[in-house]
Amino acid sequence: MGAHEAADAIAGLAGDADHRPRAVVAAGPAARLVRAVLEPACPVPFVAWSGPGLPGWAGSLDLVVVLGAPDGPGAHAAAVEAIRRGCPLLVVTVATSPLAEVAASRWTTLVPTATADPLAAAVVAIQALAAAGLAAPFDTEEVALALDDVAIASSPFVDLGTNRAKQLASSIGDDVPLLWGGSVLAARAARRWAEGLRRASGRPALAAEADDIVAVLDASPSRDLFADPFEDPPTPAPASSLILLDDRVEAPAVRVDRGNVLGAAARHGARHDEVFAGEGGDLARYASLVATGGYTAAYLEIGLGH
Repeated sequence: MGAHEAADAIAGLAGDADHRPRAVVAAGPAARLVRAVLEPACPVPFVAWSGPGLPGWAGSLDLVVVLGAPDGPGAHAAAVEAIRRGCPLLVVTVATSPLAEVAASRWTTLVPTATADPLAAAVVAIQALAAAGLAAPFDTEEVALALDDVAIASSPFVDLGTNRAKQLASSIGDDVPLLWGGSVLAARAARRWAEGLRRASGRPALAAEADDIVAVLDASPSRDLFADPFEDPPTPAPASSLILLDDRVEAPAVRVDRGNVLGAAARHGARHDEVFAGEGGDLARYASLVATGGYTAAYLEIGLGH
């Protein structure tokens, strides 16, 4: 996950735990994921900034956290602007990346990662913020174990009968996948699934809120369960397949939305599958959902011959 590479830099942040910033501004592809995990417990305001540069109010009293990516000009702009304003800067990226070079300054702490994967950057950033007293400590090994569990369950050597990633790839091969997650983290995982499936298939895949999913299902052609694929003419548009991501968060609003989405799928005969997160904390459950999506996309790409 990159936590071992960052251990020395994170240990150095422990001494800064008593110097609390006015606010934390995070920029980069994993900024919203970090906010979703930390915002409920962070002792200062936490902003995930997606615009260019930094918000107008950010200054030397605020900590800027930049999470790098290979093609993230927004992260570069945020780092340059933080240096210009004299903001304390925490940069989480590969040590040899252009971002690490651009962000170098007397106010910068570089926390290196082994890869540019957004999840790895998020894990390391949360660990660093916990060392600085801005987040609750969490177990990085729990996230690694969640990823290992998915890797074992989704292995190419596990047959279709028990391999959820292969089953899902097989079921959506001819359809337009619709992804829905009820909680904040499950919704973010759904977007990662949609991105991966689009890249793997070159076809549409949508992650959206419950109302939008219902609208798409209502506008999609209904599936005729008794149609003969050899004798009957094909439908004018591909049918939709619904995939629900469940990260084990029970809330009344989630239950209501879930019922609405499943009801729309039933009305139109749309196939639906459910993917459950593994056990553990927020980030471990999120990691297990995202990893399952990655394997599903890989098997879909293989099945389509791309």
